[in-house]
Amino acid sequence: MKIVIAGGTGFLGLPLTTALLAAGHSLVVLTRREQARVAPGAKAVVWEHAKTRPTWIKEIDGADVVINLAGEPIGEHRWSAAQKQRIEDSRVNATRLLVSAILEAKRPPATLISGSAVGFYGSCGDEFVTEETGAGHDFLAGVCRRWEAQAVEAGSASTRVVCIRTGLVLDREGGALPRMLPPFRLGCGGRVGTGRQYWPWIHRTDWINLVRLAIDTPDLVGPMNATAPEPVTNQVFARELGKALGRPSFIPAPRLALRLMLGEMADALLLSGQRAVPAKADRFGYRFTYETLPQALAALFQKGTPAAAPASAPKDAAAARKP
Repeated sequence: MKIVIAGGTGFLGLPLTTALLAAGHSLVVLTRREQARVAPGAKAVVWEHAKTRPTWIKEIDGADVVINLAGEPIGEHRWSAAQKQRIEDSRVNATRLLVSAILEAKRPPATLISGSAVGFYGSCGDEFVTEETGAGHDFLAGVCRRWEAQAVEAGSASTRVVCIRTGLVLDREGGALPRMLPPFRLGCGGRVGTGRQYWPWIHRTDWINLVRLAIDTPDLVGPMNATAPEPVTNQVFARELGKALGRPSFIPAPRLALRLMLGEMADALLLSGQRAVPAKADRFGYRFTYETLPQALAALFQKGTPAAAPASAPKDAAAARKP
């Protein structure tokens, strides 16, 4: 298949591109930088937004799948009004461009897979959250709601749309996990705030394989939680991370200090959460490589841990978990 990826050079996009190339697909990566690092074997095409008729549009026409992972990182800068606008515009506007190209295509792609996040649900306490749960009301929930609404505009008899609501993706090479490690390695790690908030996590291998499931499953439409089947509270997360590193994990990060340092971002990213479970992935028979947090952390930090399987294996749908 010919697959076009916007945002194919980042923490998630680059390994996804590599996995899809290894599976025999043809990959085109849309990038804003001419010298961007793309996976060997992928074709890089500059994503020129300013032109009246950008050349990248021809890559959409005739593609089998379009994957949209474009967006400003949400946790790298304090949320000023300008930064919040960049976070939203980078997602909604990029998605609008791709959707317009899909709607104008003579041979539109069969599938659009568009990024989203479990932040769609807002703060949900300890209730189980599935794809049927409604949207929250905070800043991130609003961004995700408008992001997804733009993506579903591409839906038609020719094109199905899947929105991947991603949780905390774990890998040592990037994302949030490396930024968590220094205090634990210094013996100063611990829970954040009360520690009772749920952190829905997923190993990067399973995230990649869930995207592959979405590509290969014609009946899979709409939102899909990209989270492991056993979400944990932040307190449990801190304890298991400490165990994996062989370090103590009993020094908490106070809620007030985090709010003073990070402002609104502290509440949205650290002090609240969602007990999100992958109900749709279960229904479609996805078998997780890393079902529990100790399994995932052991694979990341312990020597001699077997490598992850390159793809998912279906399981009996009747055995799917129910929250």
